[in-house]
Amino acid sequence: MPTVALFNKEGKTIGNIELSEKLFGIEPNIHVMHLVVKAHLANMRQGTQSAKTRAEVRGGGIKPWKQKGTGRARQGSTRSPQWTHGGVVFAPKPRDYHMDVNKKVRRLALYSALSSKVKDGELIVIDKLDLAAPKTKEMIKVLNAVESKNALIVLPERENVVARASGNIPGVETTMVGTLSVYDILKHKNLILTKDALAKIEEVFA
Repeated sequence: MPTVALFNKEGKTIGNIELSEKLFGIEPNIHVMHLVVKAHLANMRQGTQSAKTRAEVRGGGIKPWKQKGTGRARQGSTRSPQWTHGGVVFAPKPRDYHMDVNKKVRRLALYSALSSKVKDGELIVIDKLDLAAPKTKEMIKVLNAVESKNALIVLPERENVVARASGNIPGVETTMVGTLSVYDILKHKNLILTKDALAKIEEVFA
């Protein structure tokens, strides 16, 4: 069973904490993580891109000059793609980029992402994040204490004080256990969990 150090917000080790073997102790499956991240990014796309083909551009109905005798290349319309204000060749149209991923695959990818953070020594567990005020400098003190500059902070539930304190720090994001994603975990170097968040993750996903 994997074990990591338990810190307080001053960065001092106050003990060790055991992690679930199922969530944090498996061999990371890189292929599955790649598949889930690719689906996540695809599902974020709005798919609203659009441009007009030569058939949809207004005008161009008359032949600009006669076919022969002018010395210029033959043209049938001023809305052909090579003309200014002409249509677009293979114009992009609105489409749905949605990708479905099997629930078991998503769950395996989450286990792999969590386990990779433990394996690489990038998981930080903090006893409590009870900040005195929603101040950026308060959160920076905590991050400096645990030697982390790029981190995803996972909370058991919405905590406005922590969210506001970390909102203006580049490379730092907060999320809740219910909205934890593989993409967010892998995007940040460190994964910071409160003790309560860790317990809730093991309760929900184990």
